[in-house]
Amino acid sequence: NELLQYLCELDQIKPVIYCGDLNVAHNEIDLKNPKSNDGNSGFTTEERNKMTRLLDSGFVDSFRYVYPDAEGAYTWWSYMAKVRERNIGWRIDYFIVSERMKNAIKSAQIHCDVMGSDHCPIMLEMEI
Repeated sequence: NELLQYLCELDQIKPVIYCGDLNVAHNEIDLKNPKSNDGNSGFTTEERNKMTRLLDSGFVDSFRYVYPDAEGAYTWWSYMAKVRERNIGWRIDYFIVSERMKNAIKSAQIHCDVMGSDHCPIMLEMEI
């Protein structure tokens, strides 16, 4: 609640780009196995509802804005054996932008080929 309030207040002053590992897969399309993970940390009803509330408060998930139906687009994989190789992942890293900035989005990318962490880099390119 406090973070949402802060982002909304900041958005009244200037456009916002909120980015990072938000530890929530918003929709079923954002993880490989939604049915078996329903209710697990990162995919609880409460967490998903908070993300929906954020987006309904004047913000846009930049990746889903560009790729609304892209499947298999993940930013995190467990360290369990062969999970990343089989792309059994979650999209939990985001660039969330103020609604009024959505038309400035030129590109939103997930660099899943970059190794070195359980997460991969994401990129947002905007024309401001």
